Amino acid sequence: MPRFVTVAAGQLGPIARDDSRAQVVERLLAHLHGAKAMGCDLVVFPELALTTFFPRWYEEDLDLAEHFYETQMPGPETQVLFDTARDLQIGFYLGYAEMVIEAGRKRRYNTSILVERDGSIAGKYRKVHLPGHAENEPWRRFQHLEKYYFEPGPSFDVYDAFGGVMGMALCNDRRWSETYRMMGLQGAEMIMLGYNTPVHNPPAPEHDDLSMFHNHLVMQAGAYENGTWVVGVAKAGNEEGIEMIGGSAIIAPSGEIVAACSTKGDELAVARCDLDLCHSYKSTTFNFERHRRPEAYGLITAQRGARRPW
Repeated sequence: MPRFVTVAAGQLGPIARDDSRAQVVERLLAHLHGAKAMGCDLVVFPELALTTFFPRWYEEDLDLAEHFYETQMPGPETQVLFDTARDLQIGFYLGYAEMVIEAGRKRRYNTSILVERDGSIAGKYRKVHLPGHAENEPWRRFQHLEKYYFEPGPSFDVYDAFGGVMGMALCNDRRWSETYRMMGLQGAEMIMLGYNTPVHNPPAPEHDDLSMFHNHLVMQAGAYENGTWVVGVAKAGNEEGIEMIGGSAIIAPSGEIVAACSTKGDELAVARCDLDLCHSYKSTTFNFERHRRPEAYGLITAQRGARRPW
């Protein structure tokens, strides 16, 4: 019996620094209702979908930035998302900043969750590949302090949800082939990832004109090389004076973009995804059991940086 999941890429336009949670949640609810009206089972929201991208500013006292983090999920301001998901029988992926107390100390993560159609949390992911820098670099026109505001998550996992094998990633994770392969080795059939990506790259401005090309390149390659659907969703537009790319897309296991957003505002792109289409790739060209040679890949886990062998 075919397994179809109708997915909406729930792109968001910019979120201002002084926008309240209530204002943002209303926009997310509008996406849930709009997607349900189009017959969707699942809405994928962006990274840090409840706030502006606050790592662009340096705050010496981290306690003064705590209002950007969620200390519980669901919380008082986000419970309505879960209630609405249950009432509408539509699930969602949501990226947000998480702060928890673990081993007696505060820990901060760039996090996403996957919520099933009954409003239950099916899985949680904490971003592994944190980009940017950890030190204040005021020479930049804007900063990218994810290494300051967050610590990296431990692993890439998959979840039994929506009738398939579901995985999650966040933003910079999409640029690393290991992200897709780790979940591909666990049989991933759909990988959801939200992103907040500026057009301008201060250390390498020569890359700016290629930002959208690179965005789609890595997601399409990850989809094809692992025989999985990939749903990449942006928070886009001019946010607090910083232009961010859009390009939200739903990508088939063939690597083809089958649906995409065309604006940089709040928008839904929808596709009916046949999870069984993954089998055509997982059983032939990318039949891992038959064709992979892990004995030749030792350097991937044995070392971190690139080193010449001579």
